[in-house]
Amino acid sequence: MKLTTFMTATATAIMMAAAAQATDVKIGVLNDRSGIYADLSGEGSVVAARMAIEDFGAAAKGINVTVVSADHQNKPDVASTIARQWFDQDDVDAIFDVPTSSAALAVNQIAREKNKVFVNSGAAASDLTGAQCSPNTVHWTYDTWALANGTGSAMVATGADSWFFLTADYAFGHALERDTAAVVEASGGTVVGAVRHPFPGQDFSSFLLQAQASGAKVIGLANAGGDTVNAIKQASEFGITQAGQALAGLLIFLTDVRALGLETAQGLVLTESFYWDLNDDTRAWSARFAERMGGQHPTMVQAGVYAGVLHYLKAIEADGQAADGGAIVARMKEIPTSDPLFGEGEVRVDGRKLHDMYLFRVKSPSESSGGWDYYETVAIIPAADAWRPLDQGGCELVQ
Repeated sequence: MKLTTFMTATATAIMMAAAAQATDVKIGVLNDRSGIYADLSGEGSVVAARMAIEDFGAAAKGINVTVVSADHQNKPDVASTIARQWFDQDDVDAIFDVPTSSAALAVNQIAREKNKVFVNSGAAASDLTGAQCSPNTVHWTYDTWALANGTGSAMVATGADSWFFLTADYAFGHALERDTAAVVEASGGTVVGAVRHPFPGQDFSSFLLQAQASGAKVIGLANAGGDTVNAIKQASEFGITQAGQALAGLLIFLTDVRALGLETAQGLVLTESFYWDLNDDTRAWSARFAERMGGQHPTMVQAGVYAGVLHYLKAIEADGQAADGGAIVARMKEIPTSDPLFGEGEVRVDGRKLHDMYLFRVKSPSESSGGWDYYETVAIIPAADAWRPLDQGGCELVQ
């Protein structure tokens, strides 16, 4: 055999061996692509997932990643149908995002049944790491306990100690009301009443009038997205805040503030886990994201998808496979988390991703430099204080 022929054959054999060792991974981004949560998740979450794959250098490391996406329409039955099809027929290994807690809880059960991976960024229900925790699920970005602990305790500390809740009538709203009420009462405040509205809602007038008549110092909005935006706008039209009652947006996203405008949203206190202008790393990544999204800046949900995908791929690289979802999640808990958006952290045994949370105040128009300059940082809530204590969630994985 000639030397050149031998070298060609050897190179071909090496390339074939490398190809044989490559790991194929399919990621499904499941979220709202057409409804009230489309701006805070939607296509932006797909873009964030693709950015994570590129930044990880998956192809160069022998991990071939395919991304698919679908619209669950904020309906748990639609989410369940898509998840089963993805897992059973389409060879999807992991599902990411999934706003709307009822949809997320449904996917949580299916991922466990099929031994796949579920990394949630969009839903809030703390039950994902509590009574319904799973060895196949990681809850990344935020939850109702952290939101309640941040905004609820901060407002009670200022003397806003009587609350009335305006609550979206599904799993997320119920959990957020429950967790915030517990924090208010533990902090010495009282809950004087609550009313639940259909999800999604349009006309909040009758509910707001009940809240106004309660005389509570704070109207806690246990809803999100378009529901929160509409409720705040209508409360402003009714002059509720001008009459002395405060609105507590218990889950406010950057895109909500943009929809409201600073004139209406100014002064709102809110809790989030990410803001594009926190530091040089978040600013640099957000600029890249905005280039791909026509100028739109990322929400914490989209940031969570990026960071979750990045850590998932690290676990696949370490484990050398993607098929055994339970093993991959175990590896995600074993490896410390590290990314430019959330910094250093870990995934706890109950699936809760631990990182700092932030208490923000929405700027007034005169305080903003324009563009997406909406928040000022009121306080940093350390990871050790931000999340429900491990022994209080009722998770079966906690010994």
